[in-house]
Amino acid sequence: MQQEKRGEADVRELERVVLPHLDAAYNLARWLVRDPQNAEDVVQEACLRAVKFFSGYRGGDSRAWLLRIVRNSAYSFLEKSRSADLAEEFDETLHVSPGDPQENVEATLIKSADSQMLQKALERLPVRFREALVLRELEGLSYKEISEVMEIPIGSVMSALARGREQLREEILRGREREVRRGLRR
Repeated sequence: MQQEKRGEADVRELERVVLPHLDAAYNLARWLVRDPQNAEDVVQEACLRAVKFFSGYRGGDSRAWLLRIVRNSAYSFLEKSRSADLAEEFDETLHVSPGDPQENVEATLIKSADSQMLQKALERLPVRFREALVLRELEGLSYKEISEVMEIPIGSVMSALARGREQLREEILRGREREVRRGLRR
C-alpha cells in the first residue's frame, strides 16, 4: 500500500515536471528534425526517456531538463535517418489566410511570403545555430537555460546566437535579392 502511494506520487511529480513543457518540446523537435510527424515521434521517445530516467531528476529547471532530453532524442533520430531527406512541412497558417475577406490580398500575400522566407532561412541555418535561435527567440529560454539544454558554456551560447542571427540575416537578404531578380518584390 505504501509503495502504491509512492508510485502515484512519482507519477504526479513526473506529470508536474513534464506536461507543462510538451509544447516547447514539440516546437524544438520540429525545428531540429524538420518534420511534424517525426517531431511527434521524437517527443514521444523523449517522454519515454524522461519516465525511465526520472529518478535521476534532482529538481531545478524542469523545462531545460526536458528540452535537453528532447534535443538528445532528436539528435539520435537524425543520426539514424541521416540518409533520408526530410520533407518540408506544409504550414497551413502560412498558405491559408483565415482573416477578413475584405483584407488587402496583396498585403496578405506579402506577409505570407515574408513568413515563409523567414522559416526557410531559419531551416537553412546549421542545426546548432537554428537550435540556439529557436530556444532563445521562440521558446524564450535564458542563456543559462540554453547552456543547460545544449550542454555548452554560456559563452558558446552567446556566440551561437550571434553567428546564427548574422547568418539568418544574410539568408533573408539573399532570399529578398532572389525575389527582386524574379520580379516578386520591389
